[in-house]
Amino acid sequence: MKIGLLGQFGSGNSGNDGSLEAMLNFLRKARPDAELLCFCSNPSEIQSRYDVRSFGISSPPSPSRWFRRINGIFANLPHRFFAIQFLAAQLGGLDLLIIPGTGILDDYQESPMGWPFVIYRWCIAAKLRRVRVAFVSVGAGPIDHPLSRWLFRHAARSADYRSFRDGFSRRYIEALGVDVSQDREFPDIAFRLPLPAERDDPERNHFTIGVGVMNYRGWSKIHADATAIYRTYIGKIAAFVLSLIRQGFKVRLLTGDIRDRKAVDDVLDVLKEDETDDLLCNVSAACGETLHSLMEEILQTDMVVVSRYHNVVCALKTGRPVISIGYAQKNEDLLASFLQSRYCQHIETFDVETLTLQFQDVLANYEEVRRQIADTNARFEQQLAEQEQLLLQSLLR
Repeated sequence: MKIGLLGQFGSGNSGNDGSLEAMLNFLRKARPDAELLCFCSNPSEIQSRYDVRSFGISSPPSPSRWFRRINGIFANLPHRFFAIQFLAAQLGGLDLLIIPGTGILDDYQESPMGWPFVIYRWCIAAKLRRVRVAFVSVGAGPIDHPLSRWLFRHAARSADYRSFRDGFSRRYIEALGVDVSQDREFPDIAFRLPLPAERDDPERNHFTIGVGVMNYRGWSKIHADATAIYRTYIGKIAAFVLSLIRQGFKVRLLTGDIRDRKAVDDVLDVLKEDETDDLLCNVSAACGETLHSLMEEILQTDMVVVSRYHNVVCALKTGRPVISIGYAQKNEDLLASFLQSRYCQHIETFDVETLTLQFQDVLANYEEVRRQIADTNARFEQQLAEQEQLLLQSLLR
């Protein structure tokens, strides 16, 4: 059996790569005889890290001067559509194309001719080659651009198997005109990643808060207020961190994407302007390049305040209480499933005073919150095991 995996892998986003890793772990155990291929953003990185043959998502440029001239006149559209033929060749001999996890069916920081078109053309090419397509525990919506909605609608309709990681995603795709009556909801597949071993640290005698920072500049890639949104967010995060260290807490700054390192640096710059070195020694920065390393970092904290979806996933997976400052419904739905919906705010409108009250509420109910998270983790494990059996029976025979 020959199986391809498609996604925005190797681009520096630990959540995307963690979803790929979880699916690779499952497939290698379920079908050790299968040939696995990956089609992704950075094939050399993925091939090196996960030992899977990997290829780029686009066709090479045409050597024809005439074609390049026509392609330039029509803003690269001829190349994009002729690429479907190239993709059909890439899919030769494939039995199954899996899109594993991630929020692949939204247009956060994407133009229609970016990943919405990538997903569309790969799905169409797969159908031309009679390759089955599976969207497994994917996230969907919001999708702002009408063309992106059209592309995602037709990509989703092409699938032989679809499951969604939350009810919002399933309802969103249904509202686009896709029949989801046979589709199921299963948790994000990153919850199937193995937990790192928790290390004893005799020197950790302070309550430590993980604060996930994000290079957030609005939903749209060309948001008119991008700089103002970012500066406001950084200022609020820095103010919250200052309040924590002044109360005697230790703070560990966390990331989820390579682009978030700038946000870490900018938060630290604000802190240096307002506080002395004596208190700043209680702030450290971590770089979670993979979900495994991110979970290792979170295990050195007692609770977290984060924005990125897979930072929330990792915190819950490790049993840590979470406050979400999210940029989409997915964070709120995930925390609601863990009975933690009262600990959510939106990244563009969150209030530091409200955040402080939420933080105090977590502390007051700390053990009960941890129990609720542990109970839901056990349920998620059972649900994901059920999906794996379903995949074995319907697609991997």
